[in-house]
Amino acid sequence: MERPWDDKEVLCVEKRESFSSRLGFLLISAGCAIGLGNVWRFPYITGKYGGAAFVLVYLLFLVIMGLPVMVMEFAVGRASQRSIALSFQTLEPKGSRWHLYSWVGIAGNYLLMMFYTTVAGWLLLYFAKMAKGDFAGLDSVGVANEYSSLMQEPGLMTVFMVVVVLLCMLVCSRGLQNGVEKVNKAMMLCLLLVMVVLAFRSVTLDGAAEGLKFYLKPDFHNLMYDANGNMILGEAIFAAMGQAFFTLSLGIGALAIFGSYIGKDHSLAGEAVRVGVLDTFVAITAGLIIFPACFTYGVDQTSGPSLIFITLPNIFANMALGRLWGTLFFLFMAFAALSTVLAVFENIICCGMELTGCSRRKSSLVNLVLIIALSMPCVLGYNLWAWDGFAVFGGAVLDFEDFLVSNLFLPLGSLVYLLFCVTKYGWGWDNYKKEVNTGKGLKMHDWMRGYLTYVLPVIVLFIFAFGIYDKFFA
Repeated sequence: MERPWDDKEVLCVEKRESFSSRLGFLLISAGCAIGLGNVWRFPYITGKYGGAAFVLVYLLFLVIMGLPVMVMEFAVGRASQRSIALSFQTLEPKGSRWHLYSWVGIAGNYLLMMFYTTVAGWLLLYFAKMAKGDFAGLDSVGVANEYSSLMQEPGLMTVFMVVVVLLCMLVCSRGLQNGVEKVNKAMMLCLLLVMVVLAFRSVTLDGAAEGLKFYLKPDFHNLMYDANGNMILGEAIFAAMGQAFFTLSLGIGALAIFGSYIGKDHSLAGEAVRVGVLDTFVAITAGLIIFPACFTYGVDQTSGPSLIFITLPNIFANMALGRLWGTLFFLFMAFAALSTVLAVFENIICCGMELTGCSRRKSSLVNLVLIIALSMPCVLGYNLWAWDGFAVFGGAVLDFEDFLVSNLFLPLGSLVYLLFCVTKYGWGWDNYKKEVNTGKGLKMHDWMRGYLTYVLPVIVLFIFAFGIYDKFFA
């Protein structure tokens, strides 16, 4: 029986775009992975769980958990030459129902953008504020009030959210090579340069030595016990597993789309390692920026979201040439957020094109309106739509949306990719290994099959179950 999507598949193959260079693929894939998880969440949880020892545990889990799932997303994308909208349909055995997950994955991409665009807007606003000198002369209370007042201004938040959506949709509407690849390449290179400059400034501060010691010299006592002597080893290990897993935005097809745009000259395991190295470099460098500054000025490096919008602006307000360094910092933060938005927008637009056969510009226009509308609950969740019922998730609509993505869509989606690639009921190990190993570079071997089939799915299920338990029952 002819499948209803067959004609669309042919259309998509004929019109499939590709990257102009391997560097473009690596940078945009890294841009999708590099985001607020690297420069916001990573320093916060590293500070909370003991510094350097936690970093080592995180790197271990990144290798044994994050990279394998990344390879699977790339493989499904490259083999199918489709986005998540049609990739499972293309590769699944006849009569199976793996393609039903496509709708869940697409929903996950939209849900991620429903709050990510708002936070990206905050970062653009703070970049403008810092460049204008709005924080100059403010004490700690004044800096905190800047953030508090922003949360009560839905109009201002809406304006900057819309700016983010407009800019990124405009870039995506210009095509893969002329829009997404060109802009992301320039933005990522600027991001890396700004990070290196900021890190150099931070490590040369007068009190940087203590911060560097905390961050770079492992002390496993700090990993096992908190400041009050309470055992936190289990909690720290789970946090490291979660960070390694979530930092790469796995499970919703956000990386699979870029696999569909690349050729078969290089093996996918090697490409995933290179993307992982770039992602890790950004996370580690973010720590080199934040920890020396926090220790120099005696501030709490475990303060969570307030670290970015309250604590660090306080530091810049008291630092020599603080206006310059603060401007560069929020420029770097904005680039990190925008690179993720661009990558996910590209996936969403391509899904629309594949499912409907419409042009890139039409898909961009429709999604422009749709994402702005879907982002409004996050904007209003801090003021007009504030509700005590969100307290269990953190207090606002954003926290609820983040919980759904981080604790449900990403782990369960990754589990689907795992089972689809390694079991006989899906694409299957032989097909998966052949696709991964096509091209020169690092290879996948049969001895890895047992781990990927029986061990890694259990780890992913543990992350999912513990996340639910920790949120509602701990």
